[in-house]
Amino acid sequence: MREVLFLCTGNYYRSRYAEAWFNHAAVRRGLDWRAFSRGLVLQPMARLGLSSHAARRLEARNIPPHQTAADPTQVIEADLRRATRIVALKETEHRPLLAQLHPGWEHRVEYWEIDDLDRAAPEVTLAAIESRVDALLADLAGPGG
Repeated sequence: MREVLFLCTGNYYRSRYAEAWFNHAAVRRGLDWRAFSRGLVLQPMARLGLSSHAARRLEARNIPPHQTAADPTQVIEADLRRATRIVALKETEHRPLLAQLHPGWEHRVEYWEIDDLDRAAPEVTLAAIESRVDALLADLAGPGG
């Protein structure tokens, strides 16, 4: 099975929602793809669980929480090597972090521009993630995907 890695800063909100939305939709579409997510800079006292914004939206869409990991996880190089495709949720935020923490990998990543809570309301951010993930799934389902 091929895997997509979704990256964000803390692996608490954006990347976890993308992971859950992707996994739920990939199963429904019968695709041989699975997603996992990681954070680039988890804080020592990182929050556990999933963002309440993401959890509420998943529940509203009848997507079970097991479509994402139980808790945030720090990315390691083995995760980057394991993934068939890597998507970082915000280029301006994540490209410099990748270059600093995993030099060379910043050129192997597809970047989106999905804002965090400091710049956009959850309804806007989560809808944007759904749209981008749906487009990614359509691409993966196409010829050669």
